[in-house]
Amino acid sequence: NNMANIQFKALPSNSPSLFPENIFDRIPLNHPVRLVNQVVDQLDLDHIIRLYKGGGTTSFHPRMLIKVLFYAYLSNIYSCRKIERALQENIYFMWLSGNSTPDYRTINYFRGKRLKGQIQELFASIVRMLHEMEYVSLKVQYVDGTKIESAAGRYTFVWKKSVEKNKVKLEANIASVLADIDAQITQDQSTLGNQEVSKAIDSTQLKEKIKAINAKLKVANKSTDKQLKKLEDDYLPRLQKYEEQLKILGDRNSYSKTDTDAVFMRMKEDHMKNGQLKPAYNTQISTEEQFITHYSIHQTTADTTTLPEHLEGFESRYGKQSESIVADAGYGSEQNYELLEGQDITAFIKYNYFHMEQKRKHKQDPFSVQNLYYNDQEDFYVCPAGQKLSFVGQTTRVSTNGYAAQVSCYQAQRCEGCPMRDGCHKAQGNRLIEVNHRLAWLKAKARERLLSTQGLYHRSKRPVEVEAVFGQMKSNNKFTRFSMKGLEKVTVEFGLMAIAHNLRKWAKKWESKTLIGKPGGNNSLFAINQAISVMKSTENRLAA
Repeated sequence: NNMANIQFKALPSNSPSLFPENIFDRIPLNHPVRLVNQVVDQLDLDHIIRLYKGGGTTSFHPRMLIKVLFYAYLSNIYSCRKIERALQENIYFMWLSGNSTPDYRTINYFRGKRLKGQIQELFASIVRMLHEMEYVSLKVQYVDGTKIESAAGRYTFVWKKSVEKNKVKLEANIASVLADIDAQITQDQSTLGNQEVSKAIDSTQLKEKIKAINAKLKVANKSTDKQLKKLEDDYLPRLQKYEEQLKILGDRNSYSKTDTDAVFMRMKEDHMKNGQLKPAYNTQISTEEQFITHYSIHQTTADTTTLPEHLEGFESRYGKQSESIVADAGYGSEQNYELLEGQDITAFIKYNYFHMEQKRKHKQDPFSVQNLYYNDQEDFYVCPAGQKLSFVGQTTRVSTNGYAAQVSCYQAQRCEGCPMRDGCHKAQGNRLIEVNHRLAWLKAKARERLLSTQGLYHRSKRPVEVEAVFGQMKSNNKFTRFSMKGLEKVTVEFGLMAIAHNLRKWAKKWESKTLIGKPGGNNSLFAINQAISVMKSTENRLAA
């Protein structure tokens, strides 16, 4: 046998040791789990602790559970059963929880119930720490939205239009049956006054009506009985169901039966890439330096309408508004421009056709409204053929979300026989144009800002900011669908996700700069503690 003598390494645990090892010493000093521990230790949790009732058995401390949840989301573990397992197997979780082992029900209850309405405050406190450490200035917000699918079943639609249509049909059926019964009764006993039945009947009226008919029907009549049964067993419950559905819908056009807060939205991603309607929520975030500085969740599909509420939330969290807002064309509406104008915020927000307008084809089209000559003094336009389009009146256009805009209308006198007619307009008769002067002025202002050097800087940075954050959340961390139902719980879940994103980012910056043992670097544990104690003392001063 000419093989060399093979030596295998001895297993370290098999030889007895004089001093047993502390397994937690294996956690590196610059591991993200230490950052999570550090940050959560500084959070003020009074608002959560106040909700505990006391009495009964002992509770796990919310600070420990919050650490565990933050670290779980940071490690892309979103399921409570998997968190439970990690607490028994994973040394980082064991160290963080101080060897506590809450089960998945406890973790789930804490996440869904205890953090409800509290998560935004925790999120904001962490952003304030980041602000204190000068990672974010809160002076600029890059805003964008993405749709995240709800946990609801995908095929349980309720559509407002079809509910309304069916309800009208049902009401007609009810009215005709009631008329029939009335006719029967009048025939049987002509003494009864004939009551007129209204076309649109609601379920309470219908119940009253059935009661009245029952009272009248001393003499049983076979055919009337059958119709009455139909009213009671079929029509009444259906009417109640439609009323209930319309109540849930409110202003929305749709909802899912298995998560009534979710709305059907057209989603971009699908393996067929054809955009599916799925129950979802529209999540809006503000970022700066790829940290998420604010988030809000909406039940409307379009981004345009979400901005006012989103900015209001930012202001109420941090007590001040940013100086500039950067967003894409999805937000460029008259309402939003007016809002930002009124609050003295510098807006770098594109509008539809912003890029089209920069193209030569558009600039050289003599017939487009922007390029017509306008006489400001006497309020008229002149077309390329030299004809005057004079002011014919004002009208109001109301957008889908109820914002009313003033438009002025101008019309030419005689277009027939004009040699330029073909290139000018397709309408019959004389050309009529609608101009929103206020919007045109706001757009001109926006255009000037977007084309300035500062505008170009922000526009080149926007995709790197918000789009990158959504990319990290959805692609890298596989967060494409909520696992909890209802607006309040979805808010908790997205909040945890946003906090984890910020901590992950912070840990990256921190790992690269931590100087172990030396209180140096703007990032070491020492510096974090310094920053936090400064923040604490200013808060105490303010409180005093």
